[in-house]
Amino acid sequence: MAIYDRIESLIKDRKMTKKQFCLDLSISTGNLGDWKRGKSTPSTNKLIEIAAYFNVSLDWLLTGQEVRQPSMVMEHQASYGRSIGEILMEYGYPLDHSEAAFIQEYLEFIKHRRQKENRGD
Repeated sequence: MAIYDRIESLIKDRKMTKKQFCLDLSISTGNLGDWKRGKSTPSTNKLIEIAAYFNVSLDWLLTGQEVRQPSMVMEHQASYGRSIGEILMEYGYPLDHSEAAFIQEYLEFIKHRRQKENRGD
């Protein structure tokens, strides 16, 4: 199953129209059509927006599988003493495991993007 197929299944599961999906995420219907035909794929930023919109992980959106990286989670917990989920829970924002993992993944993306910008890539 391709990325577009997973996006389309999410749209159908939510009983929404493709037009509404495009309006909500500022995607042109032409771009959506290009994704369907395999002429192009969503940008990294757009994939992050889509994953957040549907509350799914980037791993699932890209591959159809959830990829667990326990060593990375343990590294972050050891470095900071608490997980993202624990910190947000303290502020009244309880998250389930997949939500906390998504936020962690997004933070890693931001860190990578900033490093890339600092290198001038």
